[in-house]
Amino acid sequence: MRNYPDPPIGGVGAPCLNLMREASAEAPAMVELGTVTRDLLASSDAGLDEHAVAKRICQACVAGLDVDGAVISLLTATVSRETLWATDPTAELLEELQFTLNEGACMEAATTGVPVLVADLHHSTDVQRWPIFAAAVAEQADVRALFAFPLQWGTVNVGVLDLYRKTPGALSAAQCRDAISASETGASMLLGVRTDPGHTDADGLPGGSWLDHSHSSRAEIHQATGIVLAQLGISAQDALARMRAYAFVERRLLIDVAREVVSRRLQFTAQMK
Repeated sequence: MRNYPDPPIGGVGAPCLNLMREASAEAPAMVELGTVTRDLLASSDAGLDEHAVAKRICQACVAGLDVDGAVISLLTATVSRETLWATDPTAELLEELQFTLNEGACMEAATTGVPVLVADLHHSTDVQRWPIFAAAVAEQADVRALFAFPLQWGTVNVGVLDLYRKTPGALSAAQCRDAISASETGASMLLGVRTDPGHTDADGLPGGSWLDHSHSSRAEIHQATGIVLAQLGISAQDALARMRAYAFVERRLLIDVAREVVSRRLQFTAQMK
């Protein structure tokens, strides 16, 4: 579990963050995985493209977190933002409103890297930060509660997972823990699809949206992983995740990043975003 920065003043993610910080301080074996996280970890994304993976994440959240809808966007706070999957028209409308108005829980979660939780959009002082968005939701959508979770992996914000309810009410402590854990798992899954040539796209071709159709050398990726773990003093799993995150941000192939690491043209440091 990662460390969580302090939310902005008046941030609606503070109660949930306190729970996650407490969980992070416990021994890993003592933190029980929630229903959604277990479902995602038990599933295989082999042969799926990013849209199918996003659909799986959203559907698992709706089934396990007592919410009415979910939507995932990538590169949310950038000009390259993209909605990967929405469970229903209302979820899609929420996303479009936030993108159009450039404000809302989703945009705040993307820029701060902190969960944004609004138990009641009609009666919350927190939505004063997004008055136009709050008014638009009240007028156009049957939504009372909104929860935005950054899809974060290390220092990289992959995108945002938005959940909504038609009735007001906060997430329980267990649901909050599960949602954040599931968002981290989902970020890892999406990074893998977008940067690993071992995946196939919707047409059955190797690689995700940003990948070409060439065959990569697993040996080079394995060698680069060893170099990065030595540079940063981290585990092999975390080293591979750092390379995937870098490839995601730079919109490059994982194999190309690995080759630069092996050739010493690219060196990873703790300060790299």
